[in-house]
Amino acid sequence: MEGLLGLLLLLGLGFFVGSDIEKKHFADLRDREYRTRQVPVINLGAKTPIPDAERAKLFVGSVVISSDYFKTFIAAWINVFGGRISTYESLMERARREAILRMKEDAIQWGAQQLVNVRLETAEMGGRTGKGIVSVEVVAYGTGIQ
Repeated sequence: MEGLLGLLLLLGLGFFVGSDIEKKHFADLRDREYRTRQVPVINLGAKTPIPDAERAKLFVGSVVISSDYFKTFIAAWINVFGGRISTYESLMERARREAILRMKEDAIQWGAQQLVNVRLETAEMGGRTGKGIVSVEVVAYGTGIQ
């Protein structure tokens, strides 16, 4: 009975606290995206000439975001039956947007007018063996030009 009570407590905490943290993070992302909108992110094709630039510099933004207990529990049940794990989609969206924003904010401080050829890399940390916290790392990198 104690085990069930502990599980319910962790699920409840994960759901309510995790949802609140996620809502605040999405609000912060929207605000920061609005403030950094003046620096476009442009991806060029192989035969597209790179814009003329006085200076250029590589910028990197990275973030590691962890799942809350509720999302991890729900995802484990979905894994049993198969299907889309929508509980992790918001985790990935937050991580991608945060990594891009960190890169853009660093580029803006340097004086970049735009970022070209931005790429994203992801890595899963924990979770595969069932031991440890499920979290994801996203790295965004691109060339800032003045």
